[in-house]
Amino acid sequence: MTDDPAPSAARTPDFASASAAEGAARAAPEAEALARLAELVGIVYRLRDPDGCPWDRAQSVDSMALNLVEEAFEAHEAIANGDDGHVCEELGDTLMNILLIARIAEQGGRFGLAQVAAGISEKLVRRHPHVFGDKHAGNEQEALASWNAAKDAEQSDKQASRPSVLDGVPEGLPALAAALRTGRSAAGVGFDWPDAQGALLKLDEELAELRGALGQGEAHAIEEELGDVLFSAVNVARKLHLDPELVLRRATAKFRRRFAVLERTFGPALGSTRLDALERAWRDAARDEPRILP
Repeated sequence: MTDDPAPSAARTPDFASASAAEGAARAAPEAEALARLAELVGIVYRLRDPDGCPWDRAQSVDSMALNLVEEAFEAHEAIANGDDGHVCEELGDTLMNILLIARIAEQGGRFGLAQVAAGISEKLVRRHPHVFGDKHAGNEQEALASWNAAKDAEQSDKQASRPSVLDGVPEGLPALAAALRTGRSAAGVGFDWPDAQGALLKLDEELAELRGALGQGEAHAIEEELGDVLFSAVNVARKLHLDPELVLRRATAKFRRRFAVLERTFGPALGSTRLDALERAWRDAARDEPRILP
């Protein structure tokens, strides 16, 4: 449970009235979601019963931690691929892991699903004073500013104990996610470009420095400058409100699709085909490929 204080501006939400006000378009899927969630909770609890599944009963919070990370990554990959059926399946796997971890902890006398749900519910209400309080947000930027202000008010004690605003970025994050979070944290105290164009100019600058390092042929400098290029590219994505992990996954998937065309075109002769012929075939594959939207 969080120890963060609740701002006085937040009020207890009346979800029943909100649902009724929105009408059947919200009420019907909300009711079905609650029923399905209740069913899923019952299934997970049953798996952990004394006569439940031996594998599920043998798990611990620690043993499930990596499973949760793996399922989250698989969900992320499914989102990048744009396959709604796969996204739905992987989100279900992730949700199951969360419920199972909470049930294991509950049986160990640590915390339970009720505390997990209550904690995040309270936090969401606190950090949306523009929805549940007396603040107003007319657009995405104002909503984010409202969220950050509420978060800063909650975490003032934590922040006071941190030598740097960047200390809140988990060290175990994948490199792209860590770069994204680091850029966001720095931007939160005003160290940022006003728009994507500024970040793009910084990327151009870093590319020029990389070219200079390549010209000198010094391995350490090349590595450092390439790192700066990658970090700057993440900042461009951040300013464009894009997830660099998704962007890179989709670019990689596009490369694989087009490379598969080359493999089909040249077969066993692919490795001995002249580069100019490969480039022409690549351009043809890019031209003929239908645009696939996520």
